[in-house]
Order: sequence, then C-alpha cells, then structure tokens
Amino acid sequence: MTSIPKENVSIIGFPMDLGADRRGVDMGPSALRIAGLQAKLEALGYKVEDNGDIKIEIMERQKIKNTKLKYIDEIIKTSMMLAEKVEKVLEKGSFPLCIGGDHSMALGTISGIASYCKKRKLRLGVIWIDAHSDMNTDETSPSGNIHGMPLAALLGLGCDELVNFLGFSPKLHPENCALIGIRSIDEAEKLNIMKLKVPIYTMNDIDKLGIHRIIAKVLKQFREKIDHIHISFDVDSVDPLVAPGVGTPIPGGLSYREAHLLMETIAECGCMSSLEIAEVNPILDHKNQSAVFTAELIASSMGQRIL
Repeated sequence: MTSIPKENVSIIGFPMDLGADRRGVDMGPSALRIAGLQAKLEALGYKVEDNGDIKIEIMERQKIKNTKLKYIDEIIKTSMMLAEKVEKVLEKGSFPLCIGGDHSMALGTISGIASYCKKRKLRLGVIWIDAHSDMNTDETSPSGNIHGMPLAALLGLGCDELVNFLGFSPKLHPENCALIGIRSIDEAEKLNIMKLKVPIYTMNDIDKLGIHRIIAKVLKQFREKIDHIHISFDVDSVDPLVAPGVGTPIPGGLSYREAHLLMETIAECGCMSSLEIAEVNPILDHKNQSAVFTAELIASSMGQRIL
C-alpha cells in the first residue's frame, strides 16, 4: 500500500454541466473557491496550487448529435484534457484535487489516474460515494445523460468511445471498487451491478451497520490489495437538508456527521492518493451553504479534526 504525499495539492477545476439536464453545476468549482477551499487546506499545512479551470464549450454553442449520448464529443475532448492534467500532477508527486462539475468528470479523472497506475503497475481502487451508482450505458440510460454512465464505462460497460477512452479498458476492476451511500438505482443499472458483482453499500446498509463500520471495512480491504486509493465524492450522497445545492438531490442521504465521519476516517487511514468532488450546484443552493459544507468536508478528508 502506497499513497501520494499530500504536502503539495493541485486543484483542477472541471466546470462541466454537459453530462446532465439540470444546469448550474458548471459553477461548482467557483462556488468551492469562494467557500475558501484553498485557505482551509493551507491552514492544515498544505502547499496548494490552483491550476484554474479546464475550458469547456457552453451548451448553447453545441448541438446534440446523439440523444443516447448527449454532448459526447465535447465531454470526450475535455475529459482527455482532464486526464492528461491529472496524470501530470501525479507524475510530479502532487495530490490531485479535482472539483466539478457533474459526475461525468470521473471519466477523465479516473482514466488519468488509471493510466498513471498502469504505467507503474500499481493497483487502482476507487471508493465511489454517491446517491446514484452511475452504472448506466447508452443502451440502458433513460435520459442519455453521460453523468449517469462514467462508472459503467470505467468498468468496461457501454459504448466504445467511453469504454476505450485513452485506448485501454477496463480502467478499474469491480472487486477494486466500493459504492457507498447509494439510494437511487435504475432497474437496468441493478442488472449491470449484479453482472459485474460490484461491491455496494446502500443507505439501507448504512442505516443498519453505521457509516464507520462500512468505511473501516472497505479501507481495511483496500489497504491489503490496493496501491492507489481514489475517492470520487458526489455531493448528492449527502441529504439535501444538509446540502441542497446539488445537481440531483435525493432525500434520505448521509447526515452532516455521517459525511464528516466518513471523510475523517479516510484521512485517519492516510491512504488516499487522489480526490474528486462532483455536483455542487450553486443555482439550487442557499447562500453557498452546500459549497461551504463541501469545502469543510474536503478539509476533513485531508486531516481537519474537531480536537
């Protein structure tokens, strides 16, 4: 088990809103910066470099060519840029912190990490914290929105353009993945999850077992077999009473303390090597409260403590 030293943190903004129908998540990176993300990390002793945002063409200047894969050309193009940036950050020994944007960003983030790991024969593991499993494909998606497809594509399911992104597949093996906080799954996604036997911990499991027991179990398993642990955190995993400003709010999510305990436990492990945050939507927020909460959550994952 190895981990990327977090003395140097590189923030990469990915203002993507092409993966979803609801607008506003493209302002997520700005909302997190306004919430004082960099200052919070610097207060913990990190050297932080903000790499700015990857340029993404707005929806109004594009046409949907394929209703089953909306805006795929621009998503592929910009995800390539994101993947390259993430891999370069890792190569120079820095910790990539990617802030979005809808969860289609995971295609670029995790592919870049997978490429880095592949070249070094490192085993990649992903902890996917989300209300949704994002296990649809172009054939199963009821909307054609790519933010519901990235995990399936990374695991090798879906159309060639997404699956073979960066020229290799799969980027991630099912047994090296853990889904946490899931509470909204399409019927076809359930079949994909069962087909691949992806380990999944729903909100029902969290209610019964407790979040600490679940994340401690996952981290123990990962520490024994994984070299690079990536956390992909969709803010809609949190209950909308706590974080209303998200792309697709679903009632019954993680509580304020469950979310912080989850991230604090990850920090205590000392084994996180990269992090991405998706779906902060200031348009649906109240005075930036969701971004402020999320910035605090990131700080918890990087070592901030109550005492």
